[in-house]
Amino acid sequence: MSKARRSAAGGRRPGASRRRSAARLAAVQALYEMDMVGTPADAVLAECMAKRWRFSAGEDRSEAMAEPDNAWLTDLVHGVSSRAAELDGTIAPTLSSGMTLNRLETLLRVVLRAGTYELKTKLEVPAAVVINEYVEVANAFFEGKEAALVNGVLDRLARELRAGEL
Repeated sequence: MSKARRSAAGGRRPGASRRRSAARLAAVQALYEMDMVGTPADAVLAECMAKRWRFSAGEDRSEAMAEPDNAWLTDLVHGVSSRAAELDGTIAPTLSSGMTLNRLETLLRVVLRAGTYELKTKLEVPAAVVINEYVEVANAFFEGKEAALVNGVLDRLARELRAGEL
């Protein structure tokens, strides 16, 4: 790979960013399942890694999503689930007046927690990338204003948590 392409990919192979994107989407799905059904983190992770990205016979692989970066996925799921109360405390003040985390749909709350976790812990990933990735995750699940809410909340948090970056 050329030096320019590696640099544009943040020093990683271009496929690595696709695998992280897939890990973010998978983490949100796993965290949602954990929240809704109470499935333990290790059980949902094992299922994610074993089944969710396997092809069925005759399935079109040209449109297939990249296989998730399992280390990134595992860190997101364990990190977000173990620090949910702390993350909620960080997110809550950024919501519009009258809005509370409990009033948000579970899936939207999970997206915000995961994005906030990355902003706090994955300092090697530019804040703009984190924001964009979670806006894309929101767009994968919602068709309304939810993606704009994710963008607004994560942008406010990035300006606070990574003041010199944006």
